[in-house]
Amino acid sequence: MRPKRTIGLRALVAGAAALTTIGLLAGCTAGGGDDDVVDQGTTSDENQATGETVVIGFSGPAADHGWLGAINSGAQAAAESFDDVELRVAEGTNDANAQIAAVETFINEGVDAIVLLPTDGAALTEVAIEAMQAGIPVINVDREFSSPFAARSTILGDNYGMGVSAGTYICEQLGGEGFVAEIAGIDSLPLTQDRSRGFADALSDCGLEVNARVAADFTVAGGEAAASQLLAANPQIDAIWNHDDDQGVGVLAAIEAAGRDEFFMMGGAGSRNAMEAIEADDTVLKATVIYPSTQAADGIALARLIAQSKTMSDLITPSVPNRIVLDAPVVTKDNVDEFIDLSFAS
Repeated sequence: MRPKRTIGLRALVAGAAALTTIGLLAGCTAGGGDDDVVDQGTTSDENQATGETVVIGFSGPAADHGWLGAINSGAQAAAESFDDVELRVAEGTNDANAQIAAVETFINEGVDAIVLLPTDGAALTEVAIEAMQAGIPVINVDREFSSPFAARSTILGDNYGMGVSAGTYICEQLGGEGFVAEIAGIDSLPLTQDRSRGFADALSDCGLEVNARVAADFTVAGGEAAASQLLAANPQIDAIWNHDDDQGVGVLAAIEAAGRDEFFMMGGAGSRNAMEAIEADDTVLKATVIYPSTQAADGIALARLIAQSKTMSDLITPSVPNRIVLDAPVVTKDNVDEFIDLSFAS
């Protein structure tokens, strides 16, 4: 293992705060000659080449949900794709104290970087700051810490954007008129609140609103129970957004049991079974909106670049951004082939 670098906390935090889209291509200017090509100073070829081996510690919650299982397997697959990465994986846990202990072990071992999907962002903040102060860059995945000094870089899905994407799709399908229902996840979670807020905001732009709403718990059983309640209370529905494809297995079971098919449904997260149903076009499920299960895999790739003092390909700024929010695209029958290979098993 190489010696641990002494990186100041503020230096670690100071990354590029924003991405800039730049069109500096050959031939875009009037002359179009070689002199018009701008050397962007990027390190694309160097990034792909095997460099000095880095040791990355990874800790995430217990894989008690299809999406979380994909998070963990994706991190390991990403590490295996690099010849210069040694990954040390802590046992997944939903106990914040156990995860704190795992991170402390990584600090004591002097790993080169830590990728952390905290079971509770606030609870893991102090130990993440401890790692940063020890010169170990921390990549925060999905659930944010409560201090900007706890991570060198943060990579997130877009929960509010999921709601906006779902609402926009339903507006397009209904044309501004219809009865809209929502099956949320766990209402106490900020991510659920963000998804619902984005959904309501997007619907309001076309004159729609959420006419009926129930909450489940991201499980198959919870989805079935919540959907049964929703269907029993509302004899006519035009569209449903179900926040989560794992609980969507139960939602679809309840819909089939009720014999209801007067509406269309869209899901959330992007599971394999949801995409296969969309592709087959033989259920009420017509679309889903992505919440990337590749976040930890991206975190491993970023940790490698940071530990090797590289930047992201095609960026002018010579450092990895300190915050990346991934897209929340809608998947339909027309584009499912573009996303299905990145889907996860429920």
